[in-house]
Amino acid sequence: MESMNMSYMDPKTVTLIGIPGLEHVQFWIGFSFFAVCLVALVGNIILLIIIPTECSLHQPMYIFLAVLAATDIGLCVAIALKLLAIFWFGFYSMAFDACLAQLFFIHALQGMESGILLAMAFDHYVAICDPLRHTTTLTPFLLVSMVLAVAIRATVLVGILPILLKRLHFFQSIVIAHSYCEHMAVVKLAAEDTHVNKTCGLFVGFTILGFDMIFILISYILIFQAVFRLHQKEARLKAFNTCTAHIFVFLEFYILAFFSFFSHRFGHVVPSTHILLSTIYLLVPPAVKPIVYGVKNKVICKCVAWIFFLNH
Repeated sequence: MESMNMSYMDPKTVTLIGIPGLEHVQFWIGFSFFAVCLVALVGNIILLIIIPTECSLHQPMYIFLAVLAATDIGLCVAIALKLLAIFWFGFYSMAFDACLAQLFFIHALQGMESGILLAMAFDHYVAICDPLRHTTTLTPFLLVSMVLAVAIRATVLVGILPILLKRLHFFQSIVIAHSYCEHMAVVKLAAEDTHVNKTCGLFVGFTILGFDMIFILISYILIFQAVFRLHQKEARLKAFNTCTAHIFVFLEFYILAFFSFFSHRFGHVVPSTHILLSTIYLLVPPAVKPIVYGVKNKVICKCVAWIFFLNH
């Protein structure tokens, strides 16, 4: 009971300190993150302009890419505004409910992104392994259903996390050693039993990221088997070329995601390194994806060139 008296009961605000150990250089680090966010926002907004207006891009892969772009914009906005306010203006305080809202949006958008990557892997699987049925299989109704299923899954599963945090009343501290509100960073502040919160966090993580990663890997095993059965070298290279951008994005997303996920729970990584890498994991992929997909697609390259150069 004495420990309860020393704790905070139902705190109204929390304090985000940014990157522990690097507070003296956070102001300058902020410029790097601002540049990355700017590239991400501009790149993804351009994709959202080009894909609906260019008829040749009205295909499942690019429809999923447009949804991915919208998700990345939401992710940048959810994290960057508060992060830059901390780094540049010293606005460390944040309402507890706003912290839970940020936590929900960041993790839900991550879950949606993972689901869209799985949908894109399925599109590649059908396009390469059963090309004659690609159009009849991936109908507009199925595309909409897949996107809605991904959004509902992420919203429902991630929505459990802030609800369980809200049931906690006693906290040993209100200082979050992070640059944004992350689930485990908030859970570690509690002065009560948090086994349910930790177990639920693991369940949500493995249900979304683990499930999607397993089925993406299965898709690519089947794709590679089909590709290696092709007799013509040119056909094999063309098939591999259609997958390279997605494979790059898939590896980038899941390697960084699982590093962040496990290091926060089981690892002994230096806090500044972990938080810096977890922030990079959230902000860099949204900036890289438009570049990767833009370079791989000639139509997108031409449209970007027209927007920036030819129309002047």
